[in-house]
Amino acid sequence: MGARLGPEIHWVKGKDPIADYAAGTITTDVFEVWGDGAIFLVYQGVNTGGTGKGQITVLACDNTTPSTTSAVAFYYRACTTGDTWGDWTAAATTGFQTTAGSSQVYEIRVPADELAASGYGYVQLKAIEATDDPIVGSILAGVYGLRYAEQPESLID
Repeated sequence: MGARLGPEIHWVKGKDPIADYAAGTITTDVFEVWGDGAIFLVYQGVNTGGTGKGQITVLACDNTTPSTTSAVAFYYRACTTGDTWGDWTAAATTGFQTTAGSSQVYEIRVPADELAASGYGYVQLKAIEATDDPIVGSILAGVYGLRYAEQPESLID
């Protein structure tokens, strides 16, 4: 899993920015996964009291509704200071808990073979508010691995 986020990712809507992005339980839009897998960027900005945190899981889905879901394993890493990213960590189907406080970005990658093992071709991220303390945040989602032929460099720059 490379560190570069660029043209090899097809970005889709995840969850709009909002003042209390993880209030209760939220899920992103469902999207089809092709290429090498799914990616999510969870951005937690200002945390009102500094104690807010959430439980992040990833669900494989049978369709865009979804009618049936199944939690899957994935990998994640965090950026909590400047531009310094932590190491990749394997998360079980139970997911992981974000750190309390403000200004954190989590990169989450779900390899296509994890979804294939579930028998489903769609995915969404689920966040449960573990500590009730409003966090301004949003979620960006996408698929990584090229689906289309690469564009000439002059179109990318």
